[in-house]
Amino acid sequence: MAARAIETAAAEGPIPEPAPTHGDCVITANGAYAARLARGDDGDSWFPERWTLDGPEPYAVPLPGNQPEEPGTQVHPMADGRVLIRRFTDGRHAFSLLYPTGPDTGELPLGAVECPDEGTGLRLLPPAPCGERAYALAVGAYTTSVWLVAGGSFGPEHLAEIPGRCSGGVWLDRTGRMLALDREIAGRTKTVVVDLERGGEVSPLLQIAADSDDRLLLADPDSGLLLIASDAPSPGETRLGWGVLGSTLPVRFPECLRLPGLVLTPFAIQPGQMLLPEACAVALRIDGPFGAWVGVWRPGERRLLQLAAPEGWLTGSGLWTPQGVLRLPYATGAEPCGVAPLSVPVAPPPEADAGDGSAASAEAAGPVPPTACAPRPIPLQQAPLGGLVTN
Repeated sequence: MAARAIETAAAEGPIPEPAPTHGDCVITANGAYAARLARGDDGDSWFPERWTLDGPEPYAVPLPGNQPEEPGTQVHPMADGRVLIRRFTDGRHAFSLLYPTGPDTGELPLGAVECPDEGTGLRLLPPAPCGERAYALAVGAYTTSVWLVAGGSFGPEHLAEIPGRCSGGVWLDRTGRMLALDREIAGRTKTVVVDLERGGEVSPLLQIAADSDDRLLLADPDSGLLLIASDAPSPGETRLGWGVLGSTLPVRFPECLRLPGLVLTPFAIQPGQMLLPEACAVALRIDGPFGAWVGVWRPGERRLLQLAAPEGWLTGSGLWTPQGVLRLPYATGAEPCGVAPLSVPVAPPPEADAGDGSAASAEAAGPVPPTACAPRPIPLQQAPLGGLVTN
């Protein structure tokens, strides 16, 4: 095992590890709360901040501790309004829940996960759909561990040990049972599904080509829409594509998502579009030589809209409403907690002969029709794996 749980709080003396992008924020699956590290008045220190997003107006609550937070600290909002914080000190990842207590900050220690093996790193996974639990991924030299770090009974709990080095982390259902991870084995990366209710049972999800690197970036349980990064259609070049859980059709790689010199990263999918993946709006972060801005794309439209981001946008953060309004959080000196709504109208249907994409096979790229039954994870190469998921 690459890591083990301990109950004592972390001591002083942080060990350097990669620092996060402090301006970004993490949003709960239901969009009610967000959390981020905010900059202190001195400009050099950081403190946790919770945002409430489901009221008439967004507002922020600072949650400073007794001392500024160190680089590498992660924050994670919970559905009850508390904020999980991960601090890395003396080779241990200590977890606590923060909450406001009048003018002060309350802190409930949860324990810690120790990573004794050199080179083992640990990070929090995206918020679970239920919002009551939080998970972390510990990546070692040869194996990867999944930990339940908040919402358990006795502090951090080791849930699964997976052969290979895993990255990513996408939830495939609304219960927080099926977790997709991008696993690297023998120099190739493929997405697998980890069943957290069956002892971490692993099944393949993405198998576009034998010699391709395939990663799952986003998934929407309502529509079954998948956003995928793969070099299958263009060896040596990573392309953005889309597929559907439960479909046997090939992954599409639209040309409109291929912008030379720019990096496109999807960060939010419109929810509530039951079995209508081609109608889902997808928000993308676009990075170029002059900064970052927003892209909006729907599989059925075959076009990418490029839009200016609001001033102070917490880059790469945002969420869709079921009605198709994109909400982008931002913070400026004049308005330290704001959310900019962005409505994107649906475009007219494309011409029948208009094609802007290629697939990993010779089939034409077009909208994938919704399936008649609930979507299920499949290897998106040829045929579904029977009995992979039971909901």
